[in-house]
Amino acid sequence: MKKYVSIDIGGTAIKYGVIGEDGEILVHEEMPTEAHKGGPSILVKAIKIVGQFCMEHTISGICISTAGMVDTKKGTILYAAPLIPRYTGICLKEPLEKQFQIPCEVENDVNCAGLAEYLSGAGCGCDPMLMLTIGTGIGGCLVTGGQVYHGVSYSACEVGYLHMRGSDFQTLGSASSLCRRVAERKHEPAGEWNGLRIFEEASRGDTACIHAIDEMTDALGLGIANLCYVLNPKMIVLGGGIMAQADYLSARIEKAARSYLIEHMSSALHIRFAKHKNHAGMLGAFYHFKACHPN
Repeated sequence: MKKYVSIDIGGTAIKYGVIGEDGEILVHEEMPTEAHKGGPSILVKAIKIVGQFCMEHTISGICISTAGMVDTKKGTILYAAPLIPRYTGICLKEPLEKQFQIPCEVENDVNCAGLAEYLSGAGCGCDPMLMLTIGTGIGGCLVTGGQVYHGVSYSACEVGYLHMRGSDFQTLGSASSLCRRVAERKHEPAGEWNGLRIFEEASRGDTACIHAIDEMTDALGLGIANLCYVLNPKMIVLGGGIMAQADYLSARIEKAARSYLIEHMSSALHIRFAKHKNHAGMLGAFYHFKACHPN
């Protein structure tokens, strides 16, 4: 059985492991990204990870999911947010291929998550499918015809930057904005609040937390509706850590989205929550690699 190293590079953690040719995750580990050390440090970590697994397994390919806009042909980071300094311009593909003499493919992390949900997750077989990940920001991926739509400059579906209400989608609807909003209203440091605590307090009737969640879900509903008017997807899949609160959020997000849609489009709206969760990036990177190397 062929085996592949899969690495999912996020702003906080790097998830990595070995995946069999049938898509089964055989090994799964995690380490801090230490994003403040910059892009060159991330490349060093990736080389060490692949080197470790090459000593333990016969590896047929290297599959990478990463934050940032990615030139998938060159395996280069076209743009990365300041969270990871000196990451823009870093090439991951060529150094890894040169070091280990095995093929490497690189794709954006949200695109990987979308591909995983389309091929074996909550949006399986739904075409076109829109994936939204809600976390520090908001990312998007459109899968149509079984393929990720990249756009002319590999920056399609950068939905977090959509202008809304004098701000933008991710400033109004992200998990980080939710935490900041609650902390401001409580006159407490932002570090004392996270999504889990906010939902726990909301379930106990805390009005500040409830109102902040309502504001977030309304912004998500408006953003989803606007995207539906442009893309008219068959399925919208929502992912990101805060979407683990599906029981609380599902009806609220749907209600908000439908309130901004005309009836004809509201009746066609289907929203599901992501299935693969923390494994989505690794799996999607593997699926992307297999699409590039079908044999």
